[in-house]
Amino acid sequence: MDQEASFYQFLEDQKVQCELCAHRCLIRPGRRGICHVRENQAGRLVSLNYGRLIAEHVDPIEKKPLYHFLPGSKAFSIAAPGCNLRCEWCQNWQISQAGAEVRFDRLPYVAPQAVVEDALRTGCRSIAYTYTEPTVFYEYTRDVARLAKSAGLKNIYVTNGYMTAEALIEITEWFDAANVDIKAFSPDVYRKMTGADLGPVLESCRALKKQGVWLEVTTLLVTGINDDRPQLEALADFISTELGTETPWHLSRYFPQYKSKAPMTSSRSLAMAEEIGRKKGLKFIYPGNVHASVETRCLSCDRVVLVRDDYELLENKLVEGCCPYCDSKIAGVFTGD
Repeated sequence: MDQEASFYQFLEDQKVQCELCAHRCLIRPGRRGICHVRENQAGRLVSLNYGRLIAEHVDPIEKKPLYHFLPGSKAFSIAAPGCNLRCEWCQNWQISQAGAEVRFDRLPYVAPQAVVEDALRTGCRSIAYTYTEPTVFYEYTRDVARLAKSAGLKNIYVTNGYMTAEALIEITEWFDAANVDIKAFSPDVYRKMTGADLGPVLESCRALKKQGVWLEVTTLLVTGINDDRPQLEALADFISTELGTETPWHLSRYFPQYKSKAPMTSSRSLAMAEEIGRKKGLKFIYPGNVHASVETRCLSCDRVVLVRDDYELLENKLVEGCCPYCDSKIAGVFTGD
């Protein structure tokens, strides 16, 4: 079931240049790109992981995390192996970093229509492309998303944002919401710890916002890596000034994983990051991985309109996306229209 890849150029001597993600890998015959899932087969770039799902789950949409997009609904979440980043603290490294070792023919093939049917059967209102990096199984996400959209389902990208501008234009034709993980706000840290550059991630965020895709941002606070005041101030300022003060910012507590030996994120670091975000004008800042009740308040009357406990929505007082007390609109997508 190998599928010819999208977004690549033919070069001399059967070499190809992949133009799906911002690495723009130059790939020789018989070799793979940084993602380990796109292979040059005699001058033809092939997506090895098309339809080879390594995870399928029904999740609360709050787990993505998306707090202002169809709250309380379920998202049918899928992943294929592979990633185009090499984060030392990866929380899903068993599947995201598995591309080089995976025998794709040993993973069951799941047709795009089957994913849509399973989403509808389980009462989900959306399909989320998540857990690994959906950009590296772009062709499959595209085919599933087209069918999902026709079936009345929403589509969600949970992504590191490291795609090319030309790929993102097509992605936004079918996707309704995205959560982008901005992993740090230092070019040096980004390059050293992920093998990527910060610039393309920020450009993706700007483009998503411009194209009208509902956007939320996540930062996993890794002790001693990205939790210093200068980085957090610069990141909060970027979100506030370029994405908008009502863009939700999820601050997730880190637990040691994969190659990283940094200690667990302290409550003090989380509190500092939230304080910085507030001072920069951000209106919706949410702690993650903290096992605590999290509220959304109306910006006009300061009354509580949404309450969550971990990933469970406990209260939703909104009426057609508006505060029931003062009728002010809350930023987000709260109906399925």
